[in-house]
Amino acid sequence: MNEISPSIQPLGETALVLSVGLDLAAQRRLWAAWHALEQRLPQVEWILGMGNLTAHFDPLTTAARVVIRALEGAWTNSVGVELASGQVVTVPVRYGGEHGPDLALVAEHAGMTPREAAELHAAPDYTVYCLGFLPGFAYLGGLDPRLAAPRRADPRLAVPTGAVAIGGAQTGIYPMPSPGGWQLIGDTTAVLFDPYRETPGLLAPGDTVRFCIEDIA
Repeated sequence: MNEISPSIQPLGETALVLSVGLDLAAQRRLWAAWHALEQRLPQVEWILGMGNLTAHFDPLTTAARVVIRALEGAWTNSVGVELASGQVVTVPVRYGGEHGPDLALVAEHAGMTPREAAELHAAPDYTVYCLGFLPGFAYLGGLDPRLAAPRRADPRLAVPTGAVAIGGAQTGIYPMPSPGGWQLIGDTTAVLFDPYRETPGLLAPGDTVRFCIEDIA
């Protein structure tokens, strides 16, 4: 395996970003580094992203050089770290029709029928790389590249809760109503975020998501 060469760049005057590239092996190391850094420097806000880890810090209490050394050390020490396996979550999906008004467009872009596109979307196991955008919104890795589709030229003002969507080379589920420009291919009754649950978010980094076809319109 080729060694991954990280880079650390400033993001304004109070943040630093460790970037390592986007693949699952690198993301697993980022998960380990993220957990270690939250314990080592809890006064810093550590934000896990797709292929990157951002540190937001107060330069009056934590020097940038301290954060840089921490990032470098956590990345180096992440080699071979085995984290506990995440949960496997099955998400039922109704594809197409009123549940997924953009499925036909995504299928046409991929050169296949809507049923073929839905079945291809439901075929792989997806990995939760990170959470963001909205509470409970999971960025999933594993979409078949044939289903990659451009975002809408005219984003919707209100995407409904539970919408299953594709944006570029990624797929995800909207946990609550939100503006959005991803292509809607289906929906689910699974509750991605509930502030009254003991653990509000259904998914966490490292979890596996399996889409289960309930219906294809």
